[in-house]
Amino acid sequence: MIVLGVDPGLAATGWGIVRRQGSRLIPVGYGAIRSEGELPERLSHIYGSLRAVIQEHRPDCLSVEMVFKGPNVLTLIKLAHARAAALLAGSEMGLEVAEYTPMQIKRAVTGRGAADKTQVAFMITRLLGLSAPPRPLDASDALAAAICHLNAAP
Repeated sequence: MIVLGVDPGLAATGWGIVRRQGSRLIPVGYGAIRSEGELPERLSHIYGSLRAVIQEHRPDCLSVEMVFKGPNVLTLIKLAHARAAALLAGSEMGLEVAEYTPMQIKRAVTGRGAADKTQVAFMITRLLGLSAPPRPLDASDALAAAICHLNAAP
C-alpha cells in the first residue's frame, strides 16, 4: 500500500508518501507546497500541486491531519481551507481518504500524543532510514500522517 500523508497549511502544506513493503516502510517522496497571495489563489495552488503529486506517485490512499483545537479560531479556519483543498484533490483523484487527529499521528510515530515537531522529525528519520530529518518540518508531519494510516490499515 502507498499512502500520501498531508499536513495542511496555507503558507506551507507538507506532503509525504510512504510505501509498505512487508514490514518495511519505504519513503517514496516528500516536500512542501508553498503558497502566496489571496486565499483563492493559495487554495488553487495547494489543490493543483497535490493533484500533480498524486498523478506522479499514484498513491492508494490519502491520510490528512484533522483540524483539532487551537488558541486562535482564525488559524483553525485557515487550516480547514487547506484541508478542504487536500480532501478535494484526493477525492477527485479517486483515493481512499482517511483522517487522523494530530495526537493520533504523533502517537503512531513517537508513542506519545504530545510529542513536538522535532521529536516527530527524529522518529520519522529513524523509521524511514533517512540520513537526515525531512525538511521542512511540514514534510515530516506529512510522512507521520502516512505512517499513521499504514499502521492503522489492515
